[in-house]
Amino acid sequence: MASNTYHPEMISQEKIGHAGSNASAEGDREVGFTGVGMPNDVFGKEDDHDIKYKTLSWPFVAVLMITEIVSNGMLSLPSSLDAVGVVPGVVVIAFLGAFATFTAWLLVEFKLRHPQVHTMGDAGYILFGPIGREILSAGTIIFAVFCAGSQILTGQLALTVLSDGKLCAVAFAGIFTVAVALCSFPRTLDNISWACLLGGSSIIVSGIVAMVGAGAVPVDPGNIVIARTSDFTTAFISITNPVFAYAGHFVFFILISEMKHPQDAMKAVWTLQIVSTALYIAFAVVTYWYIGQGVASPSFLSLSPLWSKISFGLAIPNFFIAASLNIHTAVKLVFVRLFRRSRHVHSHTFLGWGVWTFLVVLANVAAFLLAVGIPIFNYLVGIAASLFAAWYTYGLAGAFWIHDTYYFKGEYRAWLQRPTMFTLTILTLLVGGFICVGGTYGTIYSLRQASEAGELPPPFQC
Repeated sequence: MASNTYHPEMISQEKIGHAGSNASAEGDREVGFTGVGMPNDVFGKEDDHDIKYKTLSWPFVAVLMITEIVSNGMLSLPSSLDAVGVVPGVVVIAFLGAFATFTAWLLVEFKLRHPQVHTMGDAGYILFGPIGREILSAGTIIFAVFCAGSQILTGQLALTVLSDGKLCAVAFAGIFTVAVALCSFPRTLDNISWACLLGGSSIIVSGIVAMVGAGAVPVDPGNIVIARTSDFTTAFISITNPVFAYAGHFVFFILISEMKHPQDAMKAVWTLQIVSTALYIAFAVVTYWYIGQGVASPSFLSLSPLWSKISFGLAIPNFFIAASLNIHTAVKLVFVRLFRRSRHVHSHTFLGWGVWTFLVVLANVAAFLLAVGIPIFNYLVGIAASLFAAWYTYGLAGAFWIHDTYYFKGEYRAWLQRPTMFTLTILTLLVGGFICVGGTYGTIYSLRQASEAGELPPPFQC
């Protein structure tokens, strides 16, 4: 661990007395080290502030999580089942749902112990010092903007399908980007959460309607593969779809920082994981069963023209609201980093709003230009997901537990006293590294194949 990272003794001498004990995380919280409004809390006491951030209840946080995570990634899951077979595919989706719940719990516990953590960059500082903060902050910004760009492309596709391609696709992307920018403009997540009620419900409803459409107008019902033998690269590329369908943990620190009661964060996580896992499995299996082998990605394109339009139309609110959440995450990381503990965060100052507006416009323009101007953008999203989301959603959670157990529970001895958790967290780190390396290799391999086959589109294609 870095020598200049945050350690518990930096908060209070009383914490030193707990360093060698076996007290639980809950016990540590009872003495008040993670209470809202404590000196290290991200936003401090907000009684006299114009802009109040800590206003979210856990149900709204659950809605925000569902909107951000259960999105266009779900539409690739039927094709993953087609690539590896329905049984292995369902097992992987269910396992990853449970695994993502475990890593989310580790992340929440880390946040409650370290209330000053606002983003993955702050967590990186605790684990690895200043270099860790810069790397994980940059990764968060890059991945968030890339995710927004991916949502813009999905929205562009949806509008193209709805209009039968009667307008240039770049124009549709521009229209969609304007909607994303407007939705990402509010300074607090509370002001976005109401829109997320629409965004979260729209993707669930569109998924259900798509299943109904697949059953009403089936393509090749029952022509599925139970288990398919394929080479490692092909199988791993297909498995990355469900891996990254759960990749949203990088926003959790920001969401929890704006909760009225951060200790309720796991209620939101449980809601997210139950909804996402159940919907993912049902959507993937039902769609694959009725469409059959050769199902497209996104799977809405395999539906009949009418049902495809209905499904895409219902999902549009989710696409642009999820994109706005990603933009909001990138912008807020930079904004809080610039003005933390200053009046510009909590007051309606000209400088504060001017910088916020500039950052929102800059992030949206960047997402738009990346999405429509770079032919290999989808592959870049895959590389960014492999390099960063593999750690944010999976690997780093193990490091959080290892760090806090060492400094709060009694150093190396504490690891040996908890062999099950120690083993699980080491495996979590290894899984994160495996996904990172395998996903990066698989994406580059697919990019090379597409390039050799001449399948890469030109920039700014209409």
